[in-house]
Amino acid sequence: MTNPSLLVPYYEHPAERPEAWSALVDAAPTLYGVVLNPASGAGEAPDPAFAEAAGRLRAAGVRLLGYVDTSYGRRPHAEVVAELLRHRDWYGADGAFLDQVATAPAALPHYRRIAVAARAAGAATLVFNHGAHPDPGYEAQADLLVTFEGPWDTYRTLDLPVAAHYCHLVYAAPAGFRPATPVHCAVPGTGAHPWGTLPHLLEPAR
Repeated sequence: MTNPSLLVPYYEHPAERPEAWSALVDAAPTLYGVVLNPASGAGEAPDPAFAEAAGRLRAAGVRLLGYVDTSYGRRPHAEVVAELLRHRDWYGADGAFLDQVATAPAALPHYRRIAVAARAAGAATLVFNHGAHPDPGYEAQADLLVTFEGPWDTYRTLDLPVAAHYCHLVYAAPAGFRPATPVHCAVPGTGAHPWGTLPHLLEPAR
C-alpha cells in the first residue's frame, strides 16, 4: 500500500494500548489521518498520554484530526469551535473530524459557519462524518465526506456512490476486506465500541 488511504478513528487510550499507537506511528506512510478522541472530544483538560502520542504521530507526518460531535446540527456553533481550539492547542491537531453531521440541506448554513471557523482556527483538513449520503451542498464545505459508517453485513448489500472525496468506515469487517472509496477504514471491532480496534493491516502482533 503506497497511497495514504487509511483514515483511522482509534478510540483507545495510549496508556492502555501503547503497542497499537506505536503501530499507527509505524504505519504513517499509509495513513490519510488519525482521529484524536481523548474523551468523546477534546476533554476538559489536556491528557498527557494523548499529547505524547499526538506528538509522535505529528513527527511522523500524520494528519491529526480532532474529534468533535456536532449532534446533527443541534450542538451550538460556539461549543463546536471551542472544542476545535482545544484539540489544536492541547494536541497540535491540524484538522478536524466532525461527527454526527446532518445530511439535510436545512442544516447547511450551520455547517458552513463551522467550516469557516475551523479553517480560520487552522484546520487544514476538514472531515464531515455524515454516516450516510448527504445533500450535495455539503461537498463544498469539507475535504472528505464520510458517506457510510456501519457494519460490513450492511455495507456489502449496498451500491453506494464512490468519489475521491468520499470515505467509508466499516466495522465488523472480515480480514482482507477493503471498502470501495480511496480513503477508508475497515476494522474487526463490533458492538457499541467498534473503533477500539485497528484496521486488520495495522493490528500489532500479540
